[in-house]
Amino acid sequence: MGFVATMGAFHEGHRSLMRRANDERDVTVVSIFVNPLQFGDARDLETYPRDEEADLAAAEREGVDVVFAPSVDEMYPGGEPEVTVDPGPLGDRFEGASRPGHFRGVATVVAKLFDIVGPSTAYFGEKDAQQLAVVRRMVGDLSLPVDVRCVPVVRQTDGLALSSRNRLLSPEEREAATCLFLALSEAAELARAGERDAGKLVAAMAREIGATARARIDYVAVVDEDTFEELPAIAGPARALVSARFGRVRLIDTLLLPTG
Repeated sequence: MGFVATMGAFHEGHRSLMRRANDERDVTVVSIFVNPLQFGDARDLETYPRDEEADLAAAEREGVDVVFAPSVDEMYPGGEPEVTVDPGPLGDRFEGASRPGHFRGVATVVAKLFDIVGPSTAYFGEKDAQQLAVVRRMVGDLSLPVDVRCVPVVRQTDGLALSSRNRLLSPEEREAATCLFLALSEAAELARAGERDAGKLVAAMAREIGATARARIDYVAVVDEDTFEELPAIAGPARALVSARFGRVRLIDTLLLPTG
């Protein structure tokens, strides 16, 4: 069983997960559920893109065997659950700090979905790298019968990572949002050239995003690939993280830094 957990509003990134599952597993299951537990902002939940009819058609074209698209009442029949999954310290950093309670909501719904689907190989996109790390930690610590696999970021030709939220950007904000990948690329070039001072990479990324008039930085960091702890210097696998707001839309992006 291959499993892809989504909140719908499919784009090429979602479809790449489905194709990977189809290639590697016998049966592919896709869930579509906009999970209220992971939204701290009621307006963000209300405006999150939804198009179930188009999503079902896309899933059929990709050869998905089963689509599970429950209502909120079906997922949480007793209302908001009293027992939830604590994501641990990893859930308090970066995305967790910007969106308090977000990863508790993610871990809780993913645990429920894993239980519903059963033993499986689950596919997650690299763009949500911290979410992937939280899910992997949860699976390991709770001994869940799931093999979690990472699928690379899918980008548009100008480098912008595909996201369901991109459709909420104005044309001007969409153009400005390319600064995220430019910042990551600059950090990668510095690392490739031998720079190991993580602070210099962070400063370079912050300058690139800060120079874009429509961008408001949320966070910029270089972290250990396994622990997601911020690094003073790069001595092993490291990942660059960026997040910024463009108008009302908040986007994230990431890049695994070259080691030399």
